Amino acid sequence: MSPSSPRQSPWAAALFLAVASVACQSPTGPDAGLDASFTMKPGDRVTLQNTTMAVQFVGVDGDSRCPADAFCVLGGDAIVRVSITTGGTTREYEFHTGDLQPIVVEPITIRLEVLSPYPFSSQSIEPGDYRATLRITSR
Repeated sequence: MSPSSPRQSPWAAALFLAVASVACQSPTGPDAGLDASFTMKPGDRVTLQNTTMAVQFVGVDGDSRCPADAFCVLGGDAIVRVSITTGGTTREYEFHTGDLQPIVVEPITIRLEVLSPYPFSSQSIEPGDYRATLRITSR
């Protein structure tokens, strides 16, 4: 087979698939480290390394953010709901994109860095399409 042949070795295809699957994995997994950002989709749950705390991205309510292709007097707000389990107790919390106040569950601080996708007036966002990028730090 010549080097310019369109046929590829099965080993080359397997290597490509292995590398691609590792490269495309989300940083979100069953465990998340402190002082790092990670992105979650609705329903994702991560356990914070070296703690008994888990965070789940529940979903988004009331997305009234100003669409990127519109002019608005106010920026609007979206409510990002998360549940946090610690010590066997689960409690739900809300982030508001309009003020970005962190959630503090001693000794952990959780910040919403980004909620995507950003709205456009001509497109609706399905509930499962949202992604929340969180950053968890120790106080």
